[in-house]
Amino acid sequence: MQFALRRFGFLLISLWAAVTINFFLPRMMPGNPAILMLARFRGQLSPRVLHALELQFGITNAPLWQQYLVYLNNLAHGRWGISLTYYPVPVARVIAESLPWTLGLVGTATIISVGIGITLGIVTAWRRGSIWDNFLPTVATFTAAIPYFWLALILLYGMGYVWHWFPLAHAYSTSLTPGFTLPFITNVVTHAFLPALTIVISSTGGWLLGMRNNMIQTLGEDYMLFGEARGLPPRRLMWQYAARNAILPSLTGFGMSIGMVVGGALLTEIVFSYPGIGFQLLAAVQNEDYPLMQGLFLIIAFAVLLANFIVELLYGKLDPRTRGGESQ
Repeated sequence: MQFALRRFGFLLISLWAAVTINFFLPRMMPGNPAILMLARFRGQLSPRVLHALELQFGITNAPLWQQYLVYLNNLAHGRWGISLTYYPVPVARVIAESLPWTLGLVGTATIISVGIGITLGIVTAWRRGSIWDNFLPTVATFTAAIPYFWLALILLYGMGYVWHWFPLAHAYSTSLTPGFTLPFITNVVTHAFLPALTIVISSTGGWLLGMRNNMIQTLGEDYMLFGEARGLPPRRLMWQYAARNAILPSLTGFGMSIGMVVGGALLTEIVFSYPGIGFQLLAAVQNEDYPLMQGLFLIIAFAVLLANFIVELLYGKLDPRTRGGESQ
């Protein structure tokens, strides 16, 4: 319990730091969103409109500490500002509409790639010297070295443009009405197949190689020799003794990957014009949409910190030595 409370305290401090940095960064940049919005109309609006726009974007001359308190209050109530790119749509609404697509696509693909990679890494290490141990790591090294955006272009050209097996872009056909119906769900899965396949192919190799190396190191430990001497079944030795200890470093990497799921596979979403968080981040940067960038950075930071917190709790459960001086 003490370990979990300490980790939770660090989580709160980290969240506060992320919020504070997110507050100060836009205020250190030149200009403001109201001026950028006014410049888009190229003189078609009166300068008197500037004050109204500043009120909409929450720009005031109040002391910085007052702005900070107002910012925390707005943040707690879901008022994250107005997006320049989709004006006058609130930033919270843009994120709420984009986040499910990223979680569904990148989250599912990440879990699949981690599951396949770790399982194959365990099996190849246990059967080291076999044909699978010679073949799979070689393939994994090759796929892990391929830039995933380049692989996305190849799959898009071959399976989408040449053979017309899958759609070329977007999350679903615009002719369909969104809803929990079989035609719509099938259409969504068809659109997500190529981007998901890109992520799985490009990331599975890294998980396989990492898990295989950890397993080989674990197999040389004394407790493995002791287990073999006791006559424990090979399946139990492989999964309960070797894999459980070898998976600890991969668990940390998995936590980081799950946290970065919210950020989306940026270039993959761009190649497939998939309306996720990564695609919105590109649009925000191109349009100098500081409120949207601020909201996206904050939600990504929250996701990474929360994922690391959960992984630390799991790490402490699997390896009690990480709890420090807490009584076992």
